[in-house]
Amino acid sequence: MSESGFWMRFVLAVLATWRVTHLLAAEDGPADLIVRIRRKLGQGLAGQLMDCFNCLSLWVAAVASLFVTRRPLEWIVAWLAISGAACLLERLKPQPVLIAPVTGSMQEETHDVLRSEENAAPERLGPRLHKG
Repeated sequence: MSESGFWMRFVLAVLATWRVTHLLAAEDGPADLIVRIRRKLGQGLAGQLMDCFNCLSLWVAAVASLFVTRRPLEWIVAWLAISGAACLLERLKPQPVLIAPVTGSMQEETHDVLRSEENAAPERLGPRLHKG
């Protein structure tokens, strides 16, 4: 296999590993198939594996690395590299923003946050807005 052929196969294996792993770990799947499988697996070993992108990518990459090479030593290195690259790709995507309800104690502590600048105390406005 030529060097360019190797790299093309490697890049394709990385992308395929990321896609399959993301589908299994983070998506509902077509017709909610993946989410139903995840529910059936529950909290057992297989169910926990489906919840962890990094763990799952190792198993997906084991298969994908066969697309890159069949030589045992190269296969082990390709396997780990493909999984690692898929994990790096996963870290590049933005994390979802979680909005949590404000608790009663936080509301009491921050009741003055919405104060208008007109009514704010002069020391809070800073030196350029202070007319003292």
